[in-house]
Amino acid sequence: MVRSLRAFGKTLAAGLAVTALASPVFAASNDQNQRIEVAFVLDTTGSMAGLIDGAKKKIWSIANTIIDVNPDADIRMALVAYRDQGDEYVVKSYDMSADVQGLYGKLIKLEADGGGDTPESVNEALDESVRKLQWTKNDNTRRIIFLVGDAPPHMDYPNTWQYPQILKRAKEDKITVNTIQAGDDPDTTKVWREIAQLGHGRYIEIPQDGGNITVMETPFDNEIIVVQQNLDKTVIAYGSSKVQAELFSKMDAKSAAPAAVKVDNSRYYSKKGGAKEVVTGGGDLVADVQNGKQKLDAVKDEELPENMRGKSGQEKQAILDRNAQERMKLEGEMAGLISKRDDYIAKKTAELSKDSGGDSFDTVVKETLVEQLK
Repeated sequence: MVRSLRAFGKTLAAGLAVTALASPVFAASNDQNQRIEVAFVLDTTGSMAGLIDGAKKKIWSIANTIIDVNPDADIRMALVAYRDQGDEYVVKSYDMSADVQGLYGKLIKLEADGGGDTPESVNEALDESVRKLQWTKNDNTRRIIFLVGDAPPHMDYPNTWQYPQILKRAKEDKITVNTIQAGDDPDTTKVWREIAQLGHGRYIEIPQDGGNITVMETPFDNEIIVVQQNLDKTVIAYGSSKVQAELFSKMDAKSAAPAAVKVDNSRYYSKKGGAKEVVTGGGDLVADVQNGKQKLDAVKDEELPENMRGKSGQEKQAILDRNAQERMKLEGEMAGLISKRDDYIAKKTAELSKDSGGDSFDTVVKETLVEQLK
């Protein structure tokens, strides 16, 4: 069953056909071990409620776009939320991390509030993203920012870097800056276009509410969710109480997500090149032992789950092996289901009109990533 395929179809039909943007900042690379770092800088004032809700639904779909371009890439993401002086916060930053699951947990907690006047603290947020995030400094990393908002920056705040200075630094650090304008405020349009030009990126305008965020349902979705639930049961949480609590929090967020988000989440882990994981960010003994990050006999008894404490090394190994074998079997089932789902979506997409629109937040982000990463 297909619900509103208009924007999603354009993403897949047009996105995969585009060529890389000509940019003095980036040159095309076919390196299979490339690192890709993407920061989302989001206006979280009250007028952005619809777009933020859409971003929560589509962050895994956007991550999947990166996987489709380069399955073996080391993917890292960051989130910078901003409002304005006098609001609950001016800038709230979550640094660059390979823990996409953790970032999703931060994103779903964001709520739109505050604001009121037209200008916002755009300069402060852009400065945070360019100069203060922990970008990787090497030639094998693609660095991309999406600045998303509906109001221009305050240019009257003292002692703050302003966007022309910040974008000079972005160019020096080889960071591409794209702008997505929600709504059609003319003052925002002028500045957003200039930021994109100075950032060697792309300016895009979408509706105020984030556009027609689309969901494509397939006959395989329910089975994918069931297999993922069984995969999640193979996780063996270990480490300090803090590490285990963080892992359980991420697993709870996965479980509570809408069905479409769960399916996109499962596709990400199934398609992700290299080490197979059920959850990013560590804390899963099965994945960490398989990936060579941890040795079972080096884990303290008190850092193991209760069903492994006090047991012999052989008994602990048997529990670990049982979960690992079950995970391997389920991963095979998941890969088959994801392949069928991809084929189904490709077929449905091919049936869509080439003239269908594509002005939603997720659509324009996906298209831009395909253009700038290929």
